Amino acid sequence: MKKSIAIIAVACMCACVLFAGGSQDTGQAAKGDVTLKVAIWDKNQEPGLTKIAADFTAATGIKTTIQVTPWEQYWTMLEAGATGGSLPDVFWMHSNEFLKYAEYNMLLDLTKRIADSKKLDMNQFPPEITALYKYGKKQFAVPKDIDTIALWYNKTMFDKAGLAYPDESWTWDTFRSAAKQLTKKDGSQYGCAIRPDTNQAGWYNLVFDMGGEIVSANKKKSGFDKAETIKALTFMENLIKDGSMPPYNIMAENRGEALFEAGKVAMVTEGSWMLPELCNNDYVKANCDIAVLPKDASSGRRCSIYNGLGWAAASNTKYPEQAWAFIEYFGSKEAQTKQSDLGIVISAYKGTTKNWVNAYPKFNLKAYLAMMDDMVIRPYSKSTVAWEDMSIQKLVDVWTGKKTAAAVCPEIAREMNALLAEE
Repeated sequence: MKKSIAIIAVACMCACVLFAGGSQDTGQAAKGDVTLKVAIWDKNQEPGLTKIAADFTAATGIKTTIQVTPWEQYWTMLEAGATGGSLPDVFWMHSNEFLKYAEYNMLLDLTKRIADSKKLDMNQFPPEITALYKYGKKQFAVPKDIDTIALWYNKTMFDKAGLAYPDESWTWDTFRSAAKQLTKKDGSQYGCAIRPDTNQAGWYNLVFDMGGEIVSANKKKSGFDKAETIKALTFMENLIKDGSMPPYNIMAENRGEALFEAGKVAMVTEGSWMLPELCNNDYVKANCDIAVLPKDASSGRRCSIYNGLGWAAASNTKYPEQAWAFIEYFGSKEAQTKQSDLGIVISAYKGTTKNWVNAYPKFNLKAYLAMMDDMVIRPYSKSTVAWEDMSIQKLVDVWTGKKTAAAVCPEIAREMNALLAEE
């Protein structure tokens, strides 16, 4: 039933886009008369992107309005816009959702525009990120950024516990031992906080360090029932059994970074996209720093799950040429360099990250760049959202202690395999 409803809903989205396409502007409107609606989900990036958008307006005369909708509501907003024929002109696209929007003709085809561009060189972007936003032989988005994962730690808490700060020698066993020692029995302080939904920034990294996988390379089989994946999630289970993480009811109501900023936990694993928030937090500035992630003691592997957003445009935008001009500009070396210089995120364009480490001089941003030595693209398939939501929900039983990882992982694999089979 759910699948049927989803198919009908997406079909309606598609139909609305096609009908709305008849009212497209040919792109000949005077530049000064155009204001592009640009949708993003991260309020921390908005100030920096607004500065770059101002440069774009100064260069082209095309105005922009950046609208921030939190991640939890962002995709609902886009779907509502698609069914109503009123998608934003330009918006962020994520690998989780891309295939649905591309398959049903909701995105502007950028292929020929890219080929004809004198400002944009797609060879300068990581091919794995570019490929995320390709459907068939067509390119529907231009890479915006690249992200890696690192370990944030509270120096003050480490000092009081008499522990050396995390460094390249740390293994996940070191992490577990330190988390125990940094946890106070009265519940006022915990060693770490990693929620079930902290997958890319959290336990996905352990899975690959320990030799597991989330989904097979051909997207046909779940990796949750592999012994190595179960080992990684059993490690998470043991952190919980150690008492090193806050009770699940506390973590369910608070993001890991919020607990870290409040001085409740000593360590969190965070994506580079979190820098604008963490580096500007007064408590974090006074007490904390960044290190590379721990490595697996057996394999010696220290990998980072990475991903990258894409700039896309609605196929039925009234201003296709102006929307393309925006995407082309934000994908240019000039704009990508400024995005890194401002410390917004790590830009995707090769050679533009030199000054990124200087954006927040109080912190060891080099740790994030060091994590680029071994990167794994964020696991995805056509039904990512469905199997990811399912796996997160089932893992709650592990985080609450109701079931073991060894019992839950095969359950996830069975349901995930059924979803993959339907693709």
